[in-house]
Amino acid sequence: TVTMSVDKVHRTDVCRNHTATHILDKALRDVLGSHVAQAGSLVESDRLRFDFAHFTAMTPEEIEKTEKIVNEQIQAGLEVHTDIMDVEEAKKSGAMALFGEKYSQKVRVVSMGDFSKELCGGTHVANTIMLFKIVSESGIAAGVRRIEALTGNGVLEYYKKQEALLHEAAKALKTTPSEMVEKIAHLQGEMKALASENESLKSKLAQGSLGDVMNQ
Repeated sequence: TVTMSVDKVHRTDVCRNHTATHILDKALRDVLGSHVAQAGSLVESDRLRFDFAHFTAMTPEEIEKTEKIVNEQIQAGLEVHTDIMDVEEAKKSGAMALFGEKYSQKVRVVSMGDFSKELCGGTHVANTIMLFKIVSESGIAAGVRRIEALTGNGVLEYYKKQEALLHEAAKALKTTPSEMVEKIAHLQGEMKALASENESLKSKLAQGSLGDVMNQ
């Protein structure tokens, strides 16, 4: 006899990341333009990866704007629901479909409020992701960019690690996290002064050596 059960925590985290890819897809089109198209994705319990067609690297401002839109939609508590309909009816309703993908006559449409609507056969959360954080944006091929991001508990864990690094750096600088910038500026000033003094001493030493040679 075998008893099977779903790992609820793991599955919920996967669902959360999958739902986030749908919202991210729409946010990217809003920020970068309608030419953006999904070129691949990976959904795991601890992270998500989203590849998309775009011709240049995203600017820090574009990344920040995209992240802000996704979090705004999350905080709006979008209701996620599914419908089964004819493929042509689904496309006419505005549902996004993957280019080159073959679909049967009946398709599953996943909608997230009025914000996102896509043909999808995957699992999703009902209406909450908690938090969303983009951790990297890079190029993987000509005209294809990749975003790696976190949701929910993954974001909390990310900030926990960042906080630990901040405290470790502050300890090395013999200061507090809130005074780190001031401390670094002070150290940079000291280094600049020492470098200038070092160059001056080198110059004097060289001139002294040259004087000895001329005397001889």
